[in-house]
Amino acid sequence: MAVEIGAILEGKVTGITNFGAFVELPDKTTGMVHISEVSASFIKDIHEKLSEGDQVKVKVIDINEKGKVALSIKKALPQEEEPKPKKPAGDKGRRSQPQVWTGTQKSEPENMSFEDMMAKFKSVSDEKMSDLKKNSAAKRGTSTPRRGGGSPRGL
Repeated sequence: MAVEIGAILEGKVTGITNFGAFVELPDKTTGMVHISEVSASFIKDIHEKLSEGDQVKVKVIDINEKGKVALSIKKALPQEEEPKPKKPAGDKGRRSQPQVWTGTQKSEPENMSFEDMMAKFKSVSDEKMSDLKKNSAAKRGTSTPRRGGGSPRGL
């Protein structure tokens, strides 16, 4: 089979580096599989997945103007075979992004005007700023400003 973009071929791993593996294709050309194209999950050490001499199925994903062939093992697998990345240990379903009020929460009517949404946002924002100021003042132990202005050494 000819080496062309999109082709899925069988090849032999001929060399391994920290950044990927070199694979000899049936027509004796060599292509490179970058470490990010070996598996759908993160791989710290490519030696965990590949060894020299392994037979692998690869997909040709690019051929540049110099004739260098870029290959992918993970894209050669059918979608159902490709392993899905696991959640990191300790991730108990927390959101990766903070929740931001957009004015379209379910408790709000959908026909709310822009001015009403801005007024609601400003009200909530003012409340949060007030709470933040109170909490930071309490942590410093200065809920009320000092008076007297005297010297700290009592001179």
